[in-house]
Amino acid sequence: MAKKMKLGLHTYTLHLWGLGENYANYNEPRPKAMTLMQLIDNAVKWGLDGLHITGCDLESKDEKRLKEVRDAFEKNNLYVEYNFSLDCTFDSRVTDSIEEGIKIAAALGADIAKVSLDVRRPRPLYGSCFHPEVMKQLIAIYEEIKAALPLLEKTGIKLAIENHTDTYADEVIWLIKQINHPMVGACVDTVNSMCVLEDPLSAVEKLAPYAFVVHFCDHKLDRDEYGVRFHGVALGDGDIDCVKVYNTIQAVSPTDRIDFEIEWDMEGDSLEVAQQKQLEACLKSIKYAREVLGIGK
Repeated sequence: MAKKMKLGLHTYTLHLWGLGENYANYNEPRPKAMTLMQLIDNAVKWGLDGLHITGCDLESKDEKRLKEVRDAFEKNNLYVEYNFSLDCTFDSRVTDSIEEGIKIAAALGADIAKVSLDVRRPRPLYGSCFHPEVMKQLIAIYEEIKAALPLLEKTGIKLAIENHTDTYADEVIWLIKQINHPMVGACVDTVNSMCVLEDPLSAVEKLAPYAFVVHFCDHKLDRDEYGVRFHGVALGDGDIDCVKVYNTIQAVSPTDRIDFEIEWDMEGDSLEVAQQKQLEACLKSIKYAREVLGIGK
């Protein structure tokens, strides 16, 4: 019997509104068009089960703010997961050490802290899996996570290592196996592997058995005379086989949650137009997740 899954939203889905990492305009931060508290209200209205949030959404990581956010999630009966990076190039607000990320997650009432490793890869990118320069960085991260294991055990937080845009699935699995602790697993992103020229379905199949967290995304690939680029789209509108990916995760992953994420670009639109298109893609993705994938049924 298939297990019942919950549906959450990764706040980057609405990054043009000021949520998640503001990659679209990180050199010129702009006022938020939607705050975290407003998003929590919308999550309830949209029938979501939880949110996957970042330090950008918190605005402050002080004790008072963390309690305020925790209370809001508990009041609305929503789960919360904390997303952080070790050394983010684009937005320093998401950067925490392993210990800091675990402590913030615990203060928020989260049960999961997701970390991006921010590995700096040598060129050429292709074929650089387990490159010596990468392994030096993974060993240092291994030592940092091992030192934090007592804190994971004390807080009950699970640490999820993501196949971010700089990491191969096999490298994430190597790190998990070397640490060899039940509180350390994976976050599988369904499109990120393309950034290291890895087949996304293969990455999902490898990582799903270890996955505490899922960043469920869809991308559309376009080809022109200059090469290939991918665009973030609503779930079901791209080139990822969302049904097959979801069935794989549901069948073999220990998680009972799907956090969908849309990597919508402005594509030359004005900010106001792009925001509306992003919001429409968000709502369309919720409908697809419920009606096509059957999440929550």
